[in-house]
Amino acid sequence: MTKTQSATRERLATIPELKTVSAPRPAPQGHWVGDGFPVRTIFAYDDLGVSPFLLMDHAGPAVFPPSEKRRGVGEHPHRGFETVTVMYSGEVEHRDSGGASGKIGPGDVQWMTAGSGVVHEEMHSAEYSRRGGPFEAIQLWVNLPASHKMTAPNYQTLLARDIPEVELAGGAGTARIIAGAFGDARGPARTFTPVNLWDVRLRAGKGALLELPSGHMAALFVLKGGVSANGSTKVDAGEFVTFAREGGAISIDADADSTLLVLGGEPIDEPVVGSGPFVMNTEAEIRRAIEDYRSGRMGHLAA
Repeated sequence: MTKTQSATRERLATIPELKTVSAPRPAPQGHWVGDGFPVRTIFAYDDLGVSPFLLMDHAGPAVFPPSEKRRGVGEHPHRGFETVTVMYSGEVEHRDSGGASGKIGPGDVQWMTAGSGVVHEEMHSAEYSRRGGPFEAIQLWVNLPASHKMTAPNYQTLLARDIPEVELAGGAGTARIIAGAFGDARGPARTFTPVNLWDVRLRAGKGALLELPSGHMAALFVLKGGVSANGSTKVDAGEFVTFAREGGAISIDADADSTLLVLGGEPIDEPVVGSGPFVMNTEAEIRRAIEDYRSGRMGHLAA
């Protein structure tokens, strides 16, 4: 038995019941969103139930050459959920029909509540476009419960300096708490239902126990490196695993220096009906969203 395996067994012997881990989902084929986001859709609500999350796109890693033309995705609508963009490299600028705008770079997070409906664009920043360079981001769609589907749109810019970073036990690495709680640290994101979103960095040969409430969903995505989940399931870069709702923790051991995104939250056990950029509870609500967008009731971006 290696030193890492021995440490893992000691940790597992003193912890709450672990959430059962699924088989890893391999990295899917990529596609483009606009001309600025080469993405792989890691999961979507129509092929994997991970409520309260609806979708996750991994953009990059890629390298863009310098350009005077700004790349990205132009004006488009959303209703019924929130979009969350976590930046690892590069820069993105946002503006929407409600007048909100912002720029995020490495370590920053954009948390946009589409709610009753908003039209926005997401573009590479002018400065990043001119200099080019590496680009990597995660975008999540987070569902809203029926009681908040038509809430007023809102925009949160969560800068890296405002996101608390926690040292993991035993020098295993760090966790940045974007949303939810980790020990005494609380993330700055304001959410409608309980959500945990942690940017975790593990050192090679180290392990960590991450406590997540029983009854909540839990999942992790490996951006870089490779880990073993619960002492048994290997998860390589680009792969995604989910955990059962039952149990109060997950255990992760790093085979190499690793970057992970850990997701958790209280499931929203309501019907999910989606069409493109709209996610509601009924077909009638989807038809109303399409009508409202086409008629201009969601607004438009200023020229």
